[in-house]
Amino acid sequence: MVRWEPGAKDRLRAAALDLYAERGFEQTTATDIAQAAGVTERTFFRHFADKREVLFDGQEQLQAVFVEAVSKASDEAATIEVVAQAVASAAAFFNDDQRPHSRTRQTVIDANPGLQERELLKLAALARAVASALTDRGVSEPQAVLAAEVGVAVFGVAFRQWIAADEDRSFGDIAKDLFRDLTDLTSKA
Repeated sequence: MVRWEPGAKDRLRAAALDLYAERGFEQTTATDIAQAAGVTERTFFRHFADKREVLFDGQEQLQAVFVEAVSKASDEAATIEVVAQAVASAAAFFNDDQRPHSRTRQTVIDANPGLQERELLKLAALARAVASALTDRGVSEPQAVLAAEVGVAVFGVAFRQWIAADEDRSFGDIAKDLFRDLTDLTSKA
């Protein structure tokens, strides 16, 4: 094993996803992941608290992007427009090169109830952060919570659509279409 070889975190992430897809999440250990990545188990734990966190790495950065988009939105924008801008800002995380990785990641999560629960907890934390950012803008708490929950729901639907096998639109385009659909759902025809 080579010590201090750059890119250990990326190699660990790739090795974990490959092993989870091949063997299953429960059958894969941190040691297996470290060996497949060519690092020690200690190096694994320097980068990730546990083997679940490999799948959720980047959540803090995604949350920060959402919160920043809310805080930088125009004061004249309606609350739902602010939330739509926050969801659109997540497009930077979901480019076409990442689509295969994201599909595999979601397949692993969907096969494990504990990982599904973890994902829901992460999405709830995202909604709380967005709601807090909205209240900082002066939105009332009930409206902020409602708008944040709607935004996270749209984000989830957009993500699922983006990873669909027959989908080729960008994440940003899907999110825009879904917010348009939401407007149609809440308007009289």
